[in-house]
Amino acid sequence: MELLGQNEVDHRQRKVVILSQDRFYKVLTTDQKAKALKGQYNFDHPDAFDNDLMHTTLKNIVEGKTVEVPTYDFVTHSRLAETTVVYPADVVLFEGILVFYSQDIRDMFHLRLFVDTDSDVRLSRRVLRDMKRGRDLEQILTQYTTFVKPAFEEFCLPTKKYADVIIPRGVDNMVAINLIVQHIQDILNGDICKWQRGAMNGHGRTYKRPFPEQAESSNMLAAGKRSHLESSSRPH
Repeated sequence: MELLGQNEVDHRQRKVVILSQDRFYKVLTTDQKAKALKGQYNFDHPDAFDNDLMHTTLKNIVEGKTVEVPTYDFVTHSRLAETTVVYPADVVLFEGILVFYSQDIRDMFHLRLFVDTDSDVRLSRRVLRDMKRGRDLEQILTQYTTFVKPAFEEFCLPTKKYADVIIPRGVDNMVAINLIVQHIQDILNGDICKWQRGAMNGHGRTYKRPFPEQAESSNMLAAGKRSHLESSSRPH
C-alpha cells in the first residue's frame, strides 16, 4: 500500500483495499472466550472463522458494492458492534492463514500468493509479538505447540499447492514484492489485456511456480500466509 501510494488516499477513493481474514473470526460463546483468554482456544482451525459471512462479504465486494466489515477485538476475543466500511476498489488484497482452505472462497481469487517463511522466523516473531501484548512466555509456547504448529501443518501448508505464486523469504523478498506492486500498478493503469489473455490461454488458471516470474491475474489477489503489503493482526 505504501509503494502504491494508497496509504495517503482517502478510504472512499482508494483504488486498492486490503482485508484480513482475521476480521471474520466467529463470535465466541462464554466458555470459548474463557478458553481463549487462557490460550486454550484454537484460532488457527478453519472452524474458528465465520466462512459464510466471509464469502458473502467478498461476493459483495466483487460485485462492486459498498460493504461493512466486522471489527474484531484481539484482546477480549470479541466481535465489536462497530464495523469498517469498505468502498468499491479496482484491486482487493485479502490476506490470512487459511484464505485458500475453502474452495468457494479460494475460487474467487484471480491471483493466489503464498508467502513461504521459515518456521523459526515465524515462531520468533510470534513470541516477540505476544510478549508485547503482555502474555506469558510459557503460555505462548504451549499454545504454539498445541494449536498453531499442528494447525499450520494440517490446514495451512497443504493449501500451498493452490498458489499461483510462491514468495520465499517473506518480507525480505523485495524483488517479489516490487513485481506484485508493478502488476497491481498495471491493473490500475488499465494495462490488463495481456494478463487477461494469459489467463485465458491457461484456461483461467496459472502455472504454479516461485517468483520472480510474473503471473497472470485480474483484480482480486490473495496471500496464503501473510500479505507483506500489510502487517498482520493475528489475535493470539
